[in-house]
Amino acid sequence: MKNAPVSTIDQYIRQAPREVQAKLKEMRAIIKSALPPETTEKISYQMPTFFLRGNLVHFAAFKNHIGFYPTPTGVSAFEKELEKYETSKGAIQFPFGKPLPAALIKRIVKYRASENLNKK
Repeated sequence: MKNAPVSTIDQYIRQAPREVQAKLKEMRAIIKSALPPETTEKISYQMPTFFLRGNLVHFAAFKNHIGFYPTPTGVSAFEKELEKYETSKGAIQFPFGKPLPAALIKRIVKYRASENLNKK
């Protein structure tokens, strides 16, 4: 999804195609529900990003999926549970035609928050 640069997640979602905006809002809500209150939102790498002592996770809309970027450790720690999804070193693809796996996303987000909070 290529659009004009944005500075907030709300702007990012608003400029997405109408048919994917609800899925992006759902993804954002799932992620936020798993995070400590001191977590902040920003745009980084032109993607919605959650920040807690460093970047935690990013997500972005593409033609056929939402890309979720929990860093390589966030993917490798859940490798078995992610077998039914397309993955790469630091990314997971959630197809638009299927429900988002909210419980799995929350576990990944909590794992990443724990990693960042335990950084020296």
